[in-house]
Amino acid sequence: MKNKTTLLDLYELKARGEKFSCLTCYDYTTAKILADSNVEMLMVGDSAAQIILGHPTTLPVDMDFMVAITAGVRRAAPNKILVADMPFLSYQISNSKAIENAGRFITEAGADIIKIEASRAQTGVVKAVSDAGMSVMAHIGIRPQSISKMGRLKAQGITAAEARELINLASDMIDAGATILLLEGSAREVAKIITENSSIPVLSCGSGPDCDGQVLVISDILGLGDSNGPKFSKSFGEIGKAIRSAIDKYEKDVHSGFFPDDAHCYHMKTSEIEKLK
Repeated sequence: MKNKTTLLDLYELKARGEKFSCLTCYDYTTAKILADSNVEMLMVGDSAAQIILGHPTTLPVDMDFMVAITAGVRRAAPNKILVADMPFLSYQISNSKAIENAGRFITEAGADIIKIEASRAQTGVVKAVSDAGMSVMAHIGIRPQSISKMGRLKAQGITAAEARELINLASDMIDAGATILLLEGSAREVAKIITENSSIPVLSCGSGPDCDGQVLVISDILGLGDSNGPKFSKSFGEIGKAIRSAIDKYEKDVHSGFFPDDAHCYHMKTSEIEKLK
């Protein structure tokens, strides 16, 4: 297992003009594999509502669920920067509730960074959690938790007016104490401006190659996700086909009687068999 990566390492990469990578995952088994990779950061996203539980949005998951799966990822990958995603209504009610819930991710799940979907209305929340001594990733651009308000998700920063608003929001998040930005689904041009003018690392989720780092969902890069996924996602493997092939072979071997064979069975000693006669 590789040595522990820290947020300071990401700052140093940014200073050298080098990139870093992040993957969103949700379980111990997957994170165990990622622990031996060169990926610097793992994120346990509220997208688990969709990927694991099959909900149409990220909204249904709660703190208990998110803390539990984040802790599982931490146990598998103690050497990675771990980002925990604050679920819907875990930080919008009050600053004190936000601090309490963010603290659970630190103390119960071992997270390094707390991710908060942030509009200008959440500036105070970002500041409160940061002032409480926790590292905050301010998630701007497309904010999936706002789906019920917007009706659908759409690319951000496409017009000059939208771009200026996003640039100002990024600056406000840094002033509020964010230690890293996540920029989702934003025009490449505005993402480049934000990254070049940001004193902290900027992580892109579908915001182009000019950001300091990139994040995608593990199931998407492995070819396990929906083929109608977001435009910015890319499959780097076809593990889904391999899984289906293994399932088909298992089913055929069971039906034909080839599995289990004698090598896959437990056996009594001969002396014990004699006692049964």
